[in-house]
Amino acid sequence: MQSTQDDEQTFPVDLLSKALFIVNRHAKTAPDSKYLYQLKHAAIKKMLSEGKAKKIGLHFSRNPRFSQQQLDVLISCGNYYFHIPPTKDDIQQLKNLGKLDDSVRNPKTILSLKEAKRILERYTGLKKREKTKSFHRRYTKPVFKRLGE
Repeated sequence: MQSTQDDEQTFPVDLLSKALFIVNRHAKTAPDSKYLYQLKHAAIKKMLSEGKAKKIGLHFSRNPRFSQQQLDVLISCGNYYFHIPPTKDDIQQLKNLGKLDDSVRNPKTILSLKEAKRILERYTGLKKREKTKSFHRRYTKPVFKRLGE
C-alpha cells in the first residue's frame, strides 16, 4: 500500500478537482450517468477522508425530486465546488447557506472525459463493470387455436 505522501504526489488536489468537474459535467447529460455519479461520489468521499476536500454547508437544490425543497451539501475541492446528497449528520451539523449563488462558478476546464475517468478510477480503485450480453430469445409467433380444439 502506498503512503499518503505518495498519493498526494500522484494525485494533486487540482488534478482531482478538474477530473471531478469533467465527470460531473458529463454525468448531467449522459444517457447512462449512474457510473459517472458513482465515480464522483467515491472520489469526493475519499477526498473528504484525506482532507483534500471540505464540506462548506447546505444549499437548497435547484431541481428537487419529490418534494418542494431538497438540500444538497456544498463541497469545496481546490478551486472547484460540487454538490452531493446530504446524510442525516450533514443536515444536523452543517449550516444552511440558502439558495444557490449564481455568481460563483467553477473555473473553465479542458480535459477529456476519458482522461478524467481514468484519473478518478485510479484514485478510487473503482472499475466499471462491463455488461454481460444477455441471451435474447428469438421472437416466435403466437399460435392461435380455434375454440373447442
